[in-house]
Amino acid sequence: MLCRLMVSGCWNWLMSRLMRSCPAVTSWKPVLREIVLINITGEDRPGLTAAITGVLAQGGVNILDIGQAVIHDTLSFGILVEIPSTEQASAVLKDILFTGYKLDQQGKARHIVTLLTRKVTAEQLQRVSSITAQYGLNIDHIDRLSGRIALDTPADQGKGCIEFSVRGEPADPQALRAEFLSVAQELNVDIAFQQDSLFRRNRRLAVFDMDSTLIEAEVIDELAKAAGVGEQVSEITERAMRGELDFRASFKERLALLKGLDVNVLDEIGASLRLTEGAEVLFAELKRLGYKTAILSGGFTYFAKQLQAKLGIDYVFANELEVVDGK
Repeated sequence: MLCRLMVSGCWNWLMSRLMRSCPAVTSWKPVLREIVLINITGEDRPGLTAAITGVLAQGGVNILDIGQAVIHDTLSFGILVEIPSTEQASAVLKDILFTGYKLDQQGKARHIVTLLTRKVTAEQLQRVSSITAQYGLNIDHIDRLSGRIALDTPADQGKGCIEFSVRGEPADPQALRAEFLSVAQELNVDIAFQQDSLFRRNRRLAVFDMDSTLIEAEVIDELAKAAGVGEQVSEITERAMRGELDFRASFKERLALLKGLDVNVLDEIGASLRLTEGAEVLFAELKRLGYKTAILSGGFTYFAKQLQAKLGIDYVFANELEVVDGK
């Protein structure tokens, strides 16, 4: 439930005009009052009107206008009130807000679901909205963050972004994220889920993985191909994906197969790595907005440093390749 207060100074302004334009009333000292419009919106519940008007009654408030409507259990309640004195206004408004808090009128936690896709389809929206409903979240707003996609735009060049503002506490946040991840992989889209809090807009550090994120390739696979052990490395990767090896063990096993690879190959591979579409634009915009950026990767600093120089990244944290006698 949202309690929105709008304070109007019209009464004070009117009195000042009268004092200047009417000499007959120059000796009259009016009692200044506050005219306040209180709008209350959200889920309806018993006792709400009694609680709010009870606070107003204690403050000796006069009701100038009032209206209420409930549509599908959603309340829209407006009261135009006259508070006897400006000194009393702050106390009354504070009590209204505190009453709203006690009644849990400020509502449930809010989250943001962001859908990024080449072209927005009905299936994508249906899947995202179904998952939010399945986990007890209610959609409050839907906004299109991207521009309209021209009908003749090639399928591989479109960019669509939809933002869902949802309310509620998911019954199982981890399962919810897993569902979004599964749908994202199935439909070849990106889905982000985050809490809509004060800190969401105050973040100033953006951290990225490198392989298959900032670049389109997996560097260790490219190194393995150059060393002639591409199939063996791929097999180890598949075993790790099946849970037969943990990451550290599989990483060491794959690196062992690269022993003896000429260091000159690193430059060749580094030059051939393709940036993921939009990476340069993204980092330029983050820099313009004052963000610090970092790479946090299980890959190698040799290649991460190249990306750092190319994209203007502030920090790099990755694995260091050991080179002895040029190998």
